[in-house]
Amino acid sequence: MPLGKRELARIERRLIATLTDACETAKSEIKGFTWLTHTADLNALAQTLKVTWVFETLADKTLAQANAKARILELTAFALKEANIDLEASDHTVRFDSEEECQRAHGGDWQKRLASSATRGH
Repeated sequence: MPLGKRELARIERRLIATLTDACETAKSEIKGFTWLTHTADLNALAQTLKVTWVFETLADKTLAQANAKARILELTAFALKEANIDLEASDHTVRFDSEEECQRAHGGDWQKRLASSATRGH
């Protein structure tokens, strides 16, 4: 049975709170990390949740993918667990991006960038 609007809103609020905690932790630990966001169809969370970790530059993103990926997956996994979402943090749910790439490809329009990456499945 599908969840009601009230329960979906509760899940969304919980997820935002736990991801905000992960974001604040990462800002102090991971060079070049600036913010994160998520997209999801809450009625199909396991299939659609994407957590995008945004770095200042492409170089910062590349460095984080090489040196901090395990920590980012750990922070994401902890946020999901704290939000009572039974989903593993993996390459399917976690994305890396940068302000520099968004500026170049989408003129800094993150809504457009996130929407286009959701349709591409990246």
